[in-house]
Amino acid sequence: MSARTHRQARPSGTPSQVVVIGLGRFGSSLALELVERGSEVLALDTRPQVVQHFADSVTHAAVADTTDPAALRQLNVPDFRRAVVAIGNDLEASILTTSLLADFEIPHIWCKAVSRQHGRILERVGATRVVLPEHDMGERVAHLVTGRMLDYIEFEDDYAMVKTRAPAMAVGHPLGESKIRSKYGVTVVAIKRPNQGFAYATQDTVVEHGDVLIASGLSHDVERFADLT
Repeated sequence: MSARTHRQARPSGTPSQVVVIGLGRFGSSLALELVERGSEVLALDTRPQVVQHFADSVTHAAVADTTDPAALRQLNVPDFRRAVVAIGNDLEASILTTSLLADFEIPHIWCKAVSRQHGRILERVGATRVVLPEHDMGERVAHLVTGRMLDYIEFEDDYAMVKTRAPAMAVGHPLGESKIRSKYGVTVVAIKRPNQGFAYATQDTVVEHGDVLIASGLSHDVERFADLT
């Protein structure tokens, strides 16, 4: 077992403390963002030079073989409630590490997958949530590149939210009168006027030219609604 800490790692028992395993582009970006948002982060990687690079930017950093249960125990990883396995290129290490975290009964295990097959395996060995960063970003950009949408986020069960310009058919009418929900199957949840912040939308909200809308619904419904612009 080989583990070397650059700062003293501490056990964690609160959701604001996260262990991030793998400091590639995804893992390092996530670790830095978590620290920026106030979380305590234990960052682990097998590469000493990479750990050294991020040692002063995260709460704790260590060089460790995360497929070795003794190394993880030495770093108090079993005491964490939230873990992210961001190992990308070494599928075996990704799967073995996830399995060990599940054996430790860590309740929240997020894992990066490089393919859907990889993701299914990670779920079988104990991942509670799997993300495919490249696939998800590619899908999101594909929705935006046409210019119809300003932003697009898809959730589970084919549900999505879209940021789009107000269609001409809605301008000058209260949302309840334009019947967007009954005609297109989407709900306008927020509205932004030029030079103003977003505000919650109600059935009495009158849509004006230049407004930006946040609408939610099934993916194909919000896409169809965005096509109206």
